[in-house]
Amino acid sequence: MSVPRGAVRSPNIWEHPATYELENRAVDRDGVIETAMRSVADWAGRDVLDLGCGTGYHLPRFASTAARVYGVDPHPGLLRLAARRTRSVAKVEVRSGTAQAVPLPDRSVDVAHARWAYFFGPGCEPGIRELARVVRRGGTAFVIDNDATRSTFGRWFRRGYPGVDPAAVERFWAGQGWTRVPLDIDWRFDDRADLEAVVRIEFTPEVADAVLAEHPGTTVDYAVNLWWRRF
Repeated sequence: MSVPRGAVRSPNIWEHPATYELENRAVDRDGVIETAMRSVADWAGRDVLDLGCGTGYHLPRFASTAARVYGVDPHPGLLRLAARRTRSVAKVEVRSGTAQAVPLPDRSVDVAHARWAYFFGPGCEPGIRELARVVRRGGTAFVIDNDATRSTFGRWFRRGYPGVDPAAVERFWAGQGWTRVPLDIDWRFDDRADLEAVVRIEFTPEVADAVLAEHPGTTVDYAVNLWWRRF
């Protein structure tokens, strides 16, 4: 299986899936994001698309209450890991695809979820059009991305990605008709070595060295934006 045409390369999970697994386990241990999503649209008994599912970390959680769950990702190695993770969960299906070409029929899911995958503001319009195609009328799409205007991680992000304008990203989503829910979460690692490993797959060596030198401990306060839209 090859990477589908048009796939946008991930700077972290594609090359470091084991380390990214540490990040998945550390982020939002209190379930703030899930609670906020459920307050907008619960997926119990409904069909769910996890777009950019990676190794399938979130698929079992969705499947615990959903009717059907589709995990879509362009990376063959990650898809194999997602399939292995969910092989005993009959209601989960993983498929190769991209945000710009989702391998599902029109109006086939009730809830779509994309977390730190593809939808980073201006330029993601093709993916937004695909969401409008595959989400049923009355369904909801969620996009979770960094809020770089605040928090310790937001400060690190601005240092590591100076070309990203957080205000422009917010204007983009608001202009597309999406609603913003600002959330405060954290990274909470079991030990310092795990935190350092994750920081080093998220930033250049220079930025990683600098932020680690100024931040002790194993917890990092982190702000995100939950964007949602009803179709």
